[in-house]
Amino acid sequence: MRFAAKATLLAGMILLPAAIPLSASWGIDRPVRQDLSKKDLARVRAVTAPTRDFTAPEKFEAMQAGGATSTKLVNRDSFSQVSANQTFAGEDRFKLGNALFRKLWVSSPSSTEASDGLGPLFNSRSCQSCHLKDGRGRPPEPDEPAVSMFLRLSVPPRTEEERRKLASHEFSRIPEPTYGGQLQNFAVQGLKPEGRMVITYREEPVTLGDGTVVSLRHPTYSVADFGYGPMAKDAMLSPRVAPPMIGLGLVEQIEPADILAQADPNDANGDGISGKASMARDPDTGELVLGRFGWKATTPSIKVQSAEAFSGDIGISTPLKTDAFGECSIAQSVCRGAPSGVQERLGAVEAPDPILGLVTFYSQNLAVPARRDVDDPQVLRGKQLFYGAGCTACHTPKFVTSKAAPDKAQRFQLIWPYSDFLLHDMGEGLADHRPVGDASGSEWRTQPLWGIGLTETVNGHTLFLHDGRARNLAEAILWHGGEAEAARDAYAAMDKADRDALHRFLESL
Repeated sequence: MRFAAKATLLAGMILLPAAIPLSASWGIDRPVRQDLSKKDLARVRAVTAPTRDFTAPEKFEAMQAGGATSTKLVNRDSFSQVSANQTFAGEDRFKLGNALFRKLWVSSPSSTEASDGLGPLFNSRSCQSCHLKDGRGRPPEPDEPAVSMFLRLSVPPRTEEERRKLASHEFSRIPEPTYGGQLQNFAVQGLKPEGRMVITYREEPVTLGDGTVVSLRHPTYSVADFGYGPMAKDAMLSPRVAPPMIGLGLVEQIEPADILAQADPNDANGDGISGKASMARDPDTGELVLGRFGWKATTPSIKVQSAEAFSGDIGISTPLKTDAFGECSIAQSVCRGAPSGVQERLGAVEAPDPILGLVTFYSQNLAVPARRDVDDPQVLRGKQLFYGAGCTACHTPKFVTSKAAPDKAQRFQLIWPYSDFLLHDMGEGLADHRPVGDASGSEWRTQPLWGIGLTETVNGHTLFLHDGRARNLAEAILWHGGEAEAARDAYAAMDKADRDALHRFLESL
């Protein structure tokens, strides 16, 4: 494959789009946040406007999570620090949540009554096992069991009732009848795992504009060693690696209006970018709200994300997901007959209050590390190229969080996540052909880029994208298609010096 040169690079100059204010109109009214006075709203619009000066760092750019930014020494624990502006009491809660996040659950019955209830089917025994060092998961090596990666499962709707529930967001997907919403590759003693994820790769060379050849690996996914009979013939499989945990509480406090104002589902402005919002049903309130978490933005809050992970990944029930058998389907009668970890004296679920609340608080307060080398000339050049290639059309550099955030640590902070948190069509190459919620089979949420440059330091690898297929930043960029095709082609047209500069910029985040 050879990419055509479509970059907007003219004699070393980069053509930048004019800054678009949050309330810009493309023939329709755009949402405007209501938590600010007119004066504060003007300040926020000014400070979050895209820069046009690449001769020096922007003010506060190194502190990419505002006052919550961690300035601790860069090492393997760089993603595990508490928000720097958290109170002493908050730091105590964070440490309790950390202990629960690391907790290894055991099968029932057990003498450790406060720690039993694992499974009966599961992907991991602890949150930390998937989110190793609170960072990024990876695909398994050959003959290695998958731990920080699993397969999502679903089937197309088969009845009018299922279609109605999908349309109303009561369901985000229809689980596979026997194996549920995800494949569990571990089981407690005496039971069979559901199966084993199988990944095969083929390599395809890609020639860039200057003749450099990059090889992209194309994965294919299947399931072997079924434990509970055949899977539905129309089952849809989609792989997921565990994403980094940093900055989640700040993302949660971005005003919905600031995200919705960037949505342009019909590409009314004709720029080729048609991001759309993902809406999700909040199980706490029953309301339809903005989804912003997960690879397809199907989850409305960190609390819901935590409860779903307890249930689906570990098989532990919480006040929000009360089934003590986790992902065991009705068809798996042997699994549903296994002992649960519910202790009447502790409550009606295996992880009663305050466990879910403490893990949620921990997840909300994992600090984003400070940037490095923001004033380095090569980094500044890479930033200019990033903007000029059009990457910021989806990877929105900065927001100011809500002035009404319940926790002061996340309140009114200038943050630099480099994401618009909208769904975008990423083309056939990245498509999983599995619709979920408002996302089609080719749509993905724009992933935040903060912390991406410390992936190897924290997790010992540089495997990116939703399934870890990209082995480095170059491959990750070259996999972009669909709405990101023009930006990808601009990158492919760069010479090596410019590609290296863009990589240095990303590594500084």
